[in-house]
Amino acid sequence: MASRLHNFRKMLAEVLFGMSGHEAVRAYLRTRGSMDHLFMLVTFGDLVGMPIIPPYYSLRLLPFLVPSLQNWKRRLLREKDLIDHIF
Repeated sequence: MASRLHNFRKMLAEVLFGMSGHEAVRAYLRTRGSMDHLFMLVTFGDLVGMPIIPPYYSLRLLPFLVPSLQNWKRRLLREKDLIDHIF
């Protein structure tokens, strides 16, 4: 009986979160991704032909950003169409 009550509370909490907070979380994650993308472009733009800041500062940040560098280049250089801008 207690586990069923716990499961019902958990389900109710998830439904209420989906109704009230899910869209805000998605908007936050989208904004965070855009800001991360912009930061990587400003910092390592010279990798794709857009040098913005001196390479010294980019090299200082390189050890921290190496794990996300390959994914960033793939996201930046992929083809986009109209549907990508909608979603």
